[in-house]
This record gives sequence, structure tokens and C-alpha cells, in this order.
Amino acid sequence: MGLTRQYLRYGPAALFGLVASARGKAAFVALRGERGRYVAVPACEHVFVWDTRKGEKVLILKGLKQEVSYLCPSPDGLHLAVGYEDGSIRIFSLLSGEANITFNGHKAAVTALQYDHLGGRLVSGSKDTDVIVWDVINESGLYRLRGHKDAVTQVLCLKEKNLLVTSGKDTLVKWWDLDTQHCFKTLVGHRTEVWGMALISEEKRLITGSADSELRVWDITYIQEVKDPDEPESKKSKGSSPGAEENAEDDETLELDEHPEERLIKCSKVGSIMREGRDRVVTLATDRTGKVLACHGTDAVLEVFSVLSEEEVRKKLEKKIKKAKKKAKQNSEEEPEGTVELSLQEEIQRVTNIRASSKIKSFDLILSPKGELKIVLLLQNNIIESYHLNLSAKVPQAVRASKITIGGHRSDVRTLAFSSDNIAILSAAAESIKIWNRSTLQCIRTMDCEYALCSLFVPGDRQVIVGTKTGKLQLYDLASGSLMETLNAHDGAVWSIVLSPDQRGVVTGGADKCVKFWEFELVKDESSVQKRLSMKHVRVLQLDEDVLCVRYSPNQKLLAVSLLDCTVKIFYVDTLKFFLSLYGHKLPVLCMDISSDGTLIATGSADRNVKIWGLDFGDCHRSLFAHDDSVMYLQFVAKSHLFFTAGKDSKIKQWDADKFEHIQTLEGHHQEVWCLALSPNGDYVVSASHDKSLRLWERTREPLILEEEREMQREAEYEDSVAKEAQPVVAGETQGETGLAGKKTIETIKAAEQIMEAIELYREEMAKLQEHKAICKAAGKEVPYPVNPILRAYGNVTPSAYVLEVFKKVKSSELEESLLVLPFSYVPDLLRLFNEYICLGSDIELLCRALLFLLKIHFGQITSNHMLVTVIENLKKTTISRVSETRDVLGFNMAGLQYLKREIEAKDEVTFFADATDRFEEKKRKRKKKEKMILAVL
Repeated sequence: MGLTRQYLRYGPAALFGLVASARGKAAFVALRGERGRYVAVPACEHVFVWDTRKGEKVLILKGLKQEVSYLCPSPDGLHLAVGYEDGSIRIFSLLSGEANITFNGHKAAVTALQYDHLGGRLVSGSKDTDVIVWDVINESGLYRLRGHKDAVTQVLCLKEKNLLVTSGKDTLVKWWDLDTQHCFKTLVGHRTEVWGMALISEEKRLITGSADSELRVWDITYIQEVKDPDEPESKKSKGSSPGAEENAEDDETLELDEHPEERLIKCSKVGSIMREGRDRVVTLATDRTGKVLACHGTDAVLEVFSVLSEEEVRKKLEKKIKKAKKKAKQNSEEEPEGTVELSLQEEIQRVTNIRASSKIKSFDLILSPKGELKIVLLLQNNIIESYHLNLSAKVPQAVRASKITIGGHRSDVRTLAFSSDNIAILSAAAESIKIWNRSTLQCIRTMDCEYALCSLFVPGDRQVIVGTKTGKLQLYDLASGSLMETLNAHDGAVWSIVLSPDQRGVVTGGADKCVKFWEFELVKDESSVQKRLSMKHVRVLQLDEDVLCVRYSPNQKLLAVSLLDCTVKIFYVDTLKFFLSLYGHKLPVLCMDISSDGTLIATGSADRNVKIWGLDFGDCHRSLFAHDDSVMYLQFVAKSHLFFTAGKDSKIKQWDADKFEHIQTLEGHHQEVWCLALSPNGDYVVSASHDKSLRLWERTREPLILEEEREMQREAEYEDSVAKEAQPVVAGETQGETGLAGKKTIETIKAAEQIMEAIELYREEMAKLQEHKAICKAAGKEVPYPVNPILRAYGNVTPSAYVLEVFKKVKSSELEESLLVLPFSYVPDLLRLFNEYICLGSDIELLCRALLFLLKIHFGQITSNHMLVTVIENLKKTTISRVSETRDVLGFNMAGLQYLKREIEAKDEVTFFADATDRFEEKKRKRKKKEKMILAVL
């Protein structure tokens, strides 16, 4: 066996340069006892919690690999539900910052999340068109609701009724009865996608936002309320005779018989509110109280509306009737009794428009008890803005309270560079250059610039040069953070800049078909005594095509130039004579690099391939299919033949140019990777992506073995294929409106395998025990029994107790799916064990849940199996008695807790009044003391 070459693994070190991802949703969270100060925002796969007052990051909720797609805080403010791109949902504790619960049910990205008003259930909607209701307390899925034909855009839970409203891109709004788990009403009054919904006026009105500038308003009437005999007469029928009332009731009964779906609610359109924006609604939401409604489109304007309460509506109506009566009296007309009504625009009034500094992606609002509205906006350009709005003012004006920007660029970073000491990182985008400290990841300098395309640190690391889209070279001083000089270098974009190996100058390549040579020089300004650094244009190389990339050979003898005609031309530096032409790429070469020993040149192209060439004869050593999209950047590791490539497929890959092997893939970015930079010592890689994030990767001491890496890759592919397989079918269940909440994943298969292994061990041990008893009987004495090492590891437990331990370790959210993939041959043993466990009275709730699910999915086989008749009979007796015992214990405990609560409340009231009396006495004493002092002075 030949000697295997050892590589060192690069691992993720940090994510920085990101304030918030444009995908997902911003949400106010309660932290440290404060509401309206801290805001949670998606940040690629993590969630950042920012303090809007100080502009600091206070908490990071770490995700796994998938990008965050939705956020929803729980009503108690202690948890945050986070939906991901792969359809999983994780619930984080805001106190510890850890994910306690994971739900897997959706096959595509989560697009909507909503807790019920108690926080016990969570409803999720997804791009896979399904809506799933989850039990947060029991950590399990309740059921799946099918009905939408396109992605679900919003879900709303009603407080008073056990009803759910969902909207989708299929233009439908559906009403679901969660008691019977079916859709009982569908609103079809929209011509285009329904992008948002909100419930207002104590859930008696529904507002929907679509692809036009109209917010449709629907009146909701609960049928039970109309039929309620205790309801006042005036509410049933305004100004009608008793006979008319009876007829109305009869008509209604007829209508209910005709429309069975309207037994629960009636929903009728009452009008529309016009938005100022002409494009589609992106987000439509109310605050918790339902007093304020806000929405925004694809532009930078947030429209805020105020919703009048019932009392305010009544007062306004009385005022309007009084005015109408007065007018009628003056014109000597009949008094208009029933014709006076409030228009929709009077009930839902426009407050103001808030114009943000960029396009709004999402928002959240919270109304403080003092009547001040706090609004947080998540913008497209990596900014979080918060506004305060005083609703009690005559002309409410939004005031910007804070703006979080320092943590990142406004646009995509197009160029990166490392300083020679490996400490500073330069990142440049369309509007600014930022210098970061690699160890602390803090931004230490921000300088305004034009659209930057390439950059480098000047030797000495005190200045930086940036090449721009307009063809300029900008020279900045880092100490003062000021622009020292701007040179008009090219007539088109400066695509590439490289430092000469002797460090005396630079070479630039531009879209004007020129390669220009520059030398550093010290010049004296008229204004200052000291000399400053400048650049002098020395030579120019004119070519036939646009120059995309230039690179020097380490000995400064050769210059490689990549052209728009898909070739790489190599010239002698001293004479600028042509040496070699490297052709073979089907599309232009976007990036290239020469190894530190000058023997190899690697080129990356838009045709997705990387070619490795010898620099002596220009022969192509190997062509590698590198990425699934264009190769955007390529760089060799110093003093080696290893190199990194970055692609538009969001991946960074490491390659060996000697063995032509792919070493490892650095996965982390969620969109196109534009550029990367390697530190001079090769220990660090920094990359920038279209997802606005900068990522730092560090070379670890962990050796990387290629065979193991390939094996891990194959395992990951298998796990992905398992998740994409068809879901197991439950016998007797049709593919109707409802279904099981969970889905088959690699975790559920592993859990089922563990249960199977435990039952196998139980069977073997029981067989061994029978044999052992027979041996003891034959020998006439007690023979020592060999204990299974697995049972010994669990503390010498019995085989049946071991099965229970394994069963209890299955995650609650994965229990049903694990039992679903369990073969029926294991079920009889499991039922016998359940009978034994329930008799002992351990884990009644878990066992009953599993038992009922097994009976449901294997009903036919269990009832037709004569061997299981006695087992089922025994289970029936023991289960009923044990469940009633458990219920009694719970009832007793609840009664005791309620008694303690009443006692504490009564005690608190006494304490409250005692405190109030003490404070009053204290004030009285202070007032008397003050009066005495005034008298003494007089």
C-alpha cells in the first residue's frame, strides 16, 4: 500500500458582516423583562437578537445548515419558533439560547408560523402547500391539513374559537375547524395570490392583501352568536318588529340548510381600503392588541392604519347621527334614522406613511401601554431600522429611533484581501470599504468608495488600493481612513489588480482591452510637508479583447492575462512579448492563479471547469468539473500546490493540483460566492457571498483522509434520498384533507431500528432464560446466569426494562413516524411489553399514546390475530384503570395548585394595600417636614 498524502481540514470559524438576512421575518422578542427593545432577525442559518437601543448583538441562536425562512415568538415571550428552508422547525429558549424542540414534517421551506393564544399549539404553513398543527407541550405533531394548491402564505389562529384561517398563492383563503380537522369554508374573491391576512375588531373582521393595491375587508359573523338566546334583542335585529325577527330567523335556518359550510361562520366582503403602493402586498400585520394595522409592498414605504374599537365606532356614529339630524332639521327634511352609517375608511383610518432608507422586506410592531407605537423594519440592504410613532398626536409623525448598520455592507462584497500580517481583512462593495480585525471580527474602518471590483493592501499595510467599475484606482490611507488619491486608470471597469512580486508596483487589467503597469512613488503635496504615497503609470500592453484577470509569476518573469475570448495569454514581463496561449475553455476565464513555485497555473471559467496547466510548455495537465455554476474565484495556498475555488453554486472547494483530486467542500453560504481571499500563511480563508455574509474558515490540526471524506459524502447523499422517499401509507387511510403530521427522516428510521434491536435482545434473553431454567432443573442446583453486557451497562436491568428505556429515548416528535416504519412482526411483543409496563404504572401517558397509534395503524392485523386476543383484553382492563388513576392524581394536583394560587393572590392583595398605606404615610410625613421647613424660613 502506497503512502497516503495527509491534508489538514478547514473548518468554519465565524460568520460576520451580516446585520440581517433579507429572507425571513423580523420579530420583537421579550428579553430581560423588556418588550419593544430587542428584535430577532434571520441571519443565514442563525438568528441574531439585536438591542435596538445600543445597536449591539445580545444573543445568537445557532442553526445547523439550512437557511432561516420564518420567525415567530411565543405569546409568553420565553420561546422563539424558527422555520427553516428544508421544512424543519426548531423552538429556541430565549433564556438559554438553545433549541429544545425540533419538528420535521414539511418537505419544503416554512413560509408561515403562528402560535395559538395560549402558546400550547403551533401552526406552520409551507411551500409544500400543507398546513401542520404541532403540540408544543407534548413535542409532537397533531395533524396535517391538505387543501391549498400552492404555497401557504399566512396562518392565523382565532382566540375565541378553535378555528384556523390560512391563505395561499392559489388565490384562496381557507377556514378550518380544528375540532373536526376539515376545511368548512373557502373564500374565492381574489383574482391573484393572497400574500397576507390580519384579524381586527376582536376577530370580527378579516383583512386580506393581494397582488393589487386593494386591501379587501371581510365581515365575520359567528353563527352560534346569532342563535344565542341570551343575546340582546337589539343585536339580533336593529329596528325590526317581532314578526320580522321570526321570519329572519326562519330565513337564516333555510340558508344554513342550503349552505352546510356556513354552520360555523358567515364571511362576507364589506369593502376595500386602498393602499398607496401599486405593487403586491409583501407583509400585512397588526400589533397584538389589533388597534394598529400596517402593510408594505415591494418598495420602501410602510403604510400604517388605525383600527377604531367598538366604543370609538359607537361614539363616532352617534356624533354622525346628531350631525345628520341637525342638517335635516335645517333643511326641514325627515330625520334619517337607518341611513347613517360609518364608512370603512372612517373605521380603519390611515395614520401615516413611513419611508425607509431602502426596500422593506419585513416588519414588526408593538404598541406600548402609553400609546406609543414601536416599529422595526428589516431592509433589503442589510439594515435594521426602528421607528417610534405617537398615535395620540394630532398629526402623528414617525421618528427614527435607531439604525443598525455598522455590522456590514449595504450591497454585495465583490472583493476581499488579507494584510501581509494575516490580521486585517479588507472587504469592498458598491458603496464602502471596510477593514476588519480577523481575531475580534470587529469593523475598525469604514471608508466610502465607488463600486469596487478588485483590491489589495499596499506593502506595509498602511494603505489600500481599490479598482472600481468606472475605471478608477482609489488609494486610501488606513490610519486616517481618508481617500488620498484617485487615478483615472482605464476607460472601462478595472476587473483585476495584482501586486508585483518585487512589491514596487501593481498591474491592472480593464474592460478597455489594456493591461497597465504602475509603480509606487512618494510625492510631495503643497499642503503638507511630508511625502505621501502615489502611483505612476509606466507601461501599457494593448490587447484585442477585454481583460478579465491578470497574474504575475512569482519570479516576475511572466504575466498571465485572461481575455474575453476564453483564452489566457502569457507574456514576458520585461519585453511584453507573447509567450504562450492557453485555450480550451468554452466560456471566458473569470479567475486564475499561479502557484508559489511558478510551475503551475490554474484557471477557473464560466463553463464550470477548472483547468490545471504547466507554465513551462502551456500543456493542460487536467480539466476538472469543479462547480455546478460559474467558477468565480481561484487562489493557491502559499508554498503548496493546493488551491481553493469559489462558485456561483454557493460552495467553496479545495483541490490538489498534483493529484488532481477534490479534497473538501466548505458549505455554509446560501447564495452565490463572489470572491475569497487566503491569508499569506494559508491558515485562514475569508469568503463573501450574495447572502450578504462574510465567512471565515480556519485550518485546523485535524487530519483529513480522502476515503473517509468520500464515505461521509455518500452517507449524506443516502440520508437525503431517504427523506425524499415516498412516505409510508397507513392501512385504511385515504389521502384526504388530513394526514399524519410527521415525515420519514433518517432519525425516525434510526429510532425504529433501535426499538427493533431492543426487542430482538429481549427475545434472545427470554429464550436464554428458558434454557437456563431447564439447565438448572436438570442439574438440580442454581447455575450462575451470564448477564448480557448491554444490560450490565444499563445497571443490570431486566430485558423488558431495557426495551422501555430505549422506547423512552425516542424523541416525542419522532415517535409516531418511528412506529409507522416498525414491521408488524415486532408489534405483538411490543403489545405484551406495554401490558407489563402499564400494570407497573410507569409512563402511562407515553405508553397509551404509542398503544393507540399502533392499534390505529395495525387494526386489521391485530384484530385477526387470535394470539393477541387475551393481550388486548388485558390491555383494555389495565389501561382504563391506570388512566383513570392518573387522571385522579392530576385532578387532585390541579385543585391543590389552584388553592395555593388563591392563597398567594389573597396574600398579595393584603401586601399591596399595606404597601400603599405605607407609601401614603411616607408622603404625608415628607409633606409635613417640608411645610415646617418653609415656616422656619419665613
